[in-house]
Amino acid sequence: MPKNSEVRSMFTTQSPPDGDVVLANGPGVTVEIDINASPTDVWILVSDINLPARFSDEFQGAEWIDPEPCVGATFAGRNKNENMGEWEVVCTIVDYSPEKVFAWNASDAENPAAQWRFEIELGENSTLLRFIMILGPGPSGLTAIIEKMPDLESRIINNRQNGQKENMARTVEGIRDLAEASRN
Repeated sequence: MPKNSEVRSMFTTQSPPDGDVVLANGPGVTVEIDINASPTDVWILVSDINLPARFSDEFQGAEWIDPEPCVGATFAGRNKNENMGEWEVVCTIVDYSPEKVFAWNASDAENPAAQWRFEIELGENSTLLRFIMILGPGPSGLTAIIEKMPDLESRIINNRQNGQKENMARTVEGIRDLAEASRN
């Protein structure tokens, strides 16, 4: 596998046939990258809730509320976005499988404002890291913006997906670079 592989990304949604993206259909973003490191090396980085703050211009950091990460544990994340302001959100871990999956829901665990997920897969000569984000289905700051301008919902969501894609791509590239550097 070539060093410093490229990020692959796509928007995800269950769009209606007319192609308009609406929050109710779970729009999201998936980015993935191959990393020349073991799943263990990648997991150490992925499971650090503060690491993405090194690469994201929105996520500012987090603190554990519960003493140890496991399904049901919570942490408070801090965010800042020039269009949405600053906010803190409590997140609940919904899947925690060492060296495989680290997933959390923002705000309400059962009706989240957003769903986030890192997946790690062992490849033939590398480790695949996939980072997934799904907006909704619960209320969020994005919901409030859409309620003020419902005729622009598809454009608002697309702009949000683009911003998230950029941050997520920088995050997986940063994880790749750190994991590969630790091998040298």
